[in-house]
Amino acid sequence: MCGVFGIYGHPEAANLTYLGLHALQHRGQESAGIVTSDGNQLFSDRGMGHVIDVFPPDHIARLKGPHAIGHVRYSTAGGSYLKNAQPIAVDYAHSSVAVAHNGNLTNADTVRETLEERGSIFQTSSDTETIVHLVALSEQKAPEDRIADALSQVEGAYSLVCLTPESLIAVRDPMGIRPLCLGKMPDSGAHVVASEPSSFDLIDAKYVRDIEPGEMLIIDKHGLRSLRPFGDAPRKSCIFEYVYFSRPDSVLDGVSVYEARKNLGRALAKLHGVEADVVIPVPDSGVPATIGYAEESKIPFELGLVRSHYVGRTFIEPQQSIRHFGVRLKLNPVAAALEGKRIVVVDDSIVRGTTSRKIVKMLRDAGAKEVHMRISSPPTKWPCYYGIDTPTRGELIASSHSVEEINQYITSDTLAYLPMDAMIESVVRAKTGPTKQSRSRLPVLQSEKPLSKDSFCVACWTGEYPIAFTPHPGQRQMRLLDL
Repeated sequence: MCGVFGIYGHPEAANLTYLGLHALQHRGQESAGIVTSDGNQLFSDRGMGHVIDVFPPDHIARLKGPHAIGHVRYSTAGGSYLKNAQPIAVDYAHSSVAVAHNGNLTNADTVRETLEERGSIFQTSSDTETIVHLVALSEQKAPEDRIADALSQVEGAYSLVCLTPESLIAVRDPMGIRPLCLGKMPDSGAHVVASEPSSFDLIDAKYVRDIEPGEMLIIDKHGLRSLRPFGDAPRKSCIFEYVYFSRPDSVLDGVSVYEARKNLGRALAKLHGVEADVVIPVPDSGVPATIGYAEESKIPFELGLVRSHYVGRTFIEPQQSIRHFGVRLKLNPVAAALEGKRIVVVDDSIVRGTTSRKIVKMLRDAGAKEVHMRISSPPTKWPCYYGIDTPTRGELIASSHSVEEINQYITSDTLAYLPMDAMIESVVRAKTGPTKQSRSRLPVLQSEKPLSKDSFCVACWTGEYPIAFTPHPGQRQMRLLDL
């Protein structure tokens, strides 16, 4: 749950990276960082909070050079501290390097232990720092070879942007679990890379293509080169990017996130339709699926819940208990759209069930006659080990309760989930045709492999992990490290 951005060859690299990170803010709100290069040295600035708070104009002015990478972070179990903010920038014997990482390394503990036995001293609790140490220790000469050597020793999910004084290097893991894409600025010819192409729109860059699984792009004064330093692996892109995590205006690996979510809603209406007066989303991620549900079912769409976009962190909670206080910080019902009506509520997932339970109670308090919950994915039964912050299995309500038991717990009239096959089919059917920009592709070593029904990681629903995790002796459960 992080976002990465990089740009090479633009006089306003720091400003454009700031804007690119702003467009990726949904991928992480804990901290933000930018590292730039003037061709000789790196300049770094990081801070806690949102991009707009971390980078006032005087901070941006100190970030010199035409090349930059940036990162927005959502922390996991390692905690939210400045020391874990990215990009991580270091000097080593041969040069300097900065690394920004979206994903999670499944063998980070093992690699870290080996490095510490060899004398490495870690400054963070981030799995990303293991990559930095491996780069510094590599005996390879060229930066791209050092990075490839380092990545050959780690396992898991990684979409990386790396900056050296002379080059920008972008890498996507062999399974393509997390997204990464390439763009270009028509006026300056600057290359850009980002977690999602929606960040290109804000800076008037043109989407070129997705970086392919296992591909490394090197961008330097000689232009752009594409390498494949890793062995082939089955493609396993995270399907939850389409269900929930990515912005709806993004197109990832040729699939429109917006159309995928509308298809999810249409499938829900076909398979689990119910007589109702209105259908409402749990905003914001549930909105496109609700539009699809309403179109298919012919039930009117209403905004029955209004979301506050200015929640952030709250440290002041009234001493006198306010009913549903935590949920009301984010959502509030619209009584005029709900009173006396049978309501279908569309959401992307149920994790612990506590939020859904409070939402149902709020809707009933606002006058809803019936509340029918519809979820645009299967029951979440397993934690994600590849970069999305999910609880342990014991905290996932679907891991130990049937659908009817969950329905009773959240007090809805009915509850239904979208089956696995229908979810995958909905996403695959949202594939887009080639755009005007994507027809002019930069050279790659082999043709792109389009997404198919077997192209997705669905481990959080099935427990079948494409990359195995073997814990240390005596370690009972994987520790999700910081991203």
